[in-house]
Amino acid sequence: MEYLSKERHGQLVEELNRLISVEYPRIKDELSEARAQGDLSENYEYRAARRAQAKIISRIRFLQKVLQYSRIIDTDALPKDRISLLSQVEFTNLSNGAKMRFTLVSPHEMNLQEGKISCKSPIGMALMGKKKGDVAEVSAPSGPFNIRIDDFQ
Repeated sequence: MEYLSKERHGQLVEELNRLISVEYPRIKDELSEARAQGDLSENYEYRAARRAQAKIISRIRFLQKVLQYSRIIDTDALPKDRISLLSQVEFTNLSNGAKMRFTLVSPHEMNLQEGKISCKSPIGMALMGKKKGDVAEVSAPSGPFNIRIDDFQ
């Protein structure tokens, strides 16, 4: 089970609907046109359309699975006294003194450019359930390090 914000759930539904109603019919038309050109063994357009069709079908199935096994996060039910999903956390890396600020999100919403890290990442797992002032050990692939939670919302 994955938890998604209402915004991200809407984005995934919108993408799925676009793929089903716009992209897939367009690829089917391209495939029909390429098939009508004759010899399929040496028809580049046909092979390209088949690859595009397979890619779209794969993405549709993936999105259907994600949406089937996901739930929208009820922000009112999230704890306010400790770090959880959708918490915006400010922390300090104690090994180098770097201060960072991230929002904890589900893996499907992760976007480092927007300051969103996955709750299943090493830092995300270390932060979950902690409170202001706590020190957490992060088990990163490059080696363990400690972070101190400075603030969260």
